[in-house]
Amino acid sequence: MSGVETIRARALDGVAHGFLGRAGGVSTGLVAGLNVGTGSNDDPAAIAENRCRAVRAVLPGAPLVTAYQVHSADAVSVIAPFEDGHRPRADALATRRPGLVLGILTADCAPVLFADREAGVVAAAHAGWKGAIGGVTDSTIAAMEALGARRDRIAAAVGPCIARASYEVDAAFFQRFCEQDPANERFFADGQPEHFQFDLEAYVVHRLALAGLRTIEALGMDTYANEARFFSFRRATHRGEPDYGRQISLIGLAG
Repeated sequence: MSGVETIRARALDGVAHGFLGRAGGVSTGLVAGLNVGTGSNDDPAAIAENRCRAVRAVLPGAPLVTAYQVHSADAVSVIAPFEDGHRPRADALATRRPGLVLGILTADCAPVLFADREAGVVAAAHAGWKGAIGGVTDSTIAAMEALGARRDRIAAAVGPCIARASYEVDAAFFQRFCEQDPANERFFADGQPEHFQFDLEAYVVHRLALAGLRTIEALGMDTYANEARFFSFRRATHRGEPDYGRQISLIGLAG
C-alpha cells in the first residue's frame, strides 16, 4: 500500500513478508504513524486501521495472527486465527497453513522471520534479550520442524531492532550472558563505568547459526536512532514520554 514502508529481506525472497516501520499509518501524537500496539494508549480505531494497512502491504486479504507477547521462549503452531481475547501467551508463531499472516510486534526487540520454502512452513519470533537468551529462536525452529520444516533449509531474517551503539546495559546484564557462555562477552563493548553496549542483533544471529541455520540475514537497522522510521521503547523512556508505538513484522504463505 502506498505510504506503508515494507522492508524486505533477500533471504526470504519469494515469501510474502515485510518488516514495517512507522510510515503510512493514521495514528497521531506520540505514536504517530503505523502504530499497531493495542497496549498503547492510541485510539483503537486507528490501531485497527493501521493493522489493516499493514496486512494489505504484505498479504492482502489474509487474517492477521498475533500472540500475547510476554518475553518468553515459547513458540506455538497456528492452524487458524485466534479469537479475540484468546491469543496464546507466547513469543513465536509457526504455520504451514496458506492464507494466514503471522505478526510480531516490536519497539526495540528483534523481530525474526523464518521460512522453509520447500516445506511450506513459515514463522515469526519476538526476540528481546530475555527471549533471546532463553532460546526463543530455538523454540521457533523446533516448532517449524514439527510442521515438516528442516533446519538446514530454513532461512531467517533479523529485522530492525535496537543497535549496540544505542543499547546500554549494566554489569549484572553483562554477567548474566557471560554466565550462560563466556564467549558471549564478544557481544558487548565497553561503555560508561560499570556499563556495556550490547549487540542484540549479533547475538540473535549467533543463536540462529548455532542452531544450524545456513541462511541468515541481519538488516542492521537501529530502531532507537531512526525516529522517523521506527518506534522505540527505550527512546520514549529516555525522554520521559508516557506512551510509545509498536511496529509489526509479518510473514505468510499465499493461499
